[in-house]
Amino acid sequence: MREDLRQKLMTISVAAIADSNKQLSILDSALRPVRPGLKLVGPARTVRCHEDFLTIIQALDNSKAGEVIVVDSCDSTRALIGELFTNEALRRGLAGLVIDGPVRDLESIRELDIPVYARSFCPCSGTAIRLMEEQIPIFCGGIQVNPDDILFGDDDGVVVASEAELLSLIENAVAIEEAERELLKQINSGKPLVEMLNFKEHVKGLKAGTNSSLQFKL
Repeated sequence: MREDLRQKLMTISVAAIADSNKQLSILDSALRPVRPGLKLVGPARTVRCHEDFLTIIQALDNSKAGEVIVVDSCDSTRALIGELFTNEALRRGLAGLVIDGPVRDLESIRELDIPVYARSFCPCSGTAIRLMEEQIPIFCGGIQVNPDDILFGDDDGVVVASEAELLSLIENAVAIEEAERELLKQINSGKPLVEMLNFKEHVKGLKAGTNSSLQFKL
């Protein structure tokens, strides 16, 4: 992905991008970061497997720095990654791991500076006897993820979009964050939030059946 886009995304929140386009694909909120406070930005390297992590080893070996390993575990109940795979991902310079299924070794993973998202946790690992599919369209968190789709995540969740979509939204997202910082500044100085919104006009318009949107008045 473009380095300038990656750097810009690292400075803003996922919420700001989501506010810029409320139709963006968002992974199921049940996929949560193992270690809060880290940001995820990178193109997807996709994996489909079930109760077996052999394909994830292959994906790690084929991966390029900056990529995100994204796994459709097909409702696996046993852990597909742990501290060894996560350390290898960090060594290879990957941007993160997103597992729609269980992981383990949470205490160790929480010490590492690489984002890992998982649906669940299990101390028992899967097998390593079936080589399945890599770099194909998969479903992760209820969303179709294609190879090279961009994943952008923080503690609020993970957005999946094309590079072109994110490029078209980035400037508006920056403006949204700037406006919200100003709102917070004025709230903290004692000004009511409702006075900084077109709340009354918006409600009046809705009642009248006209097109209306809630906006900042800064």
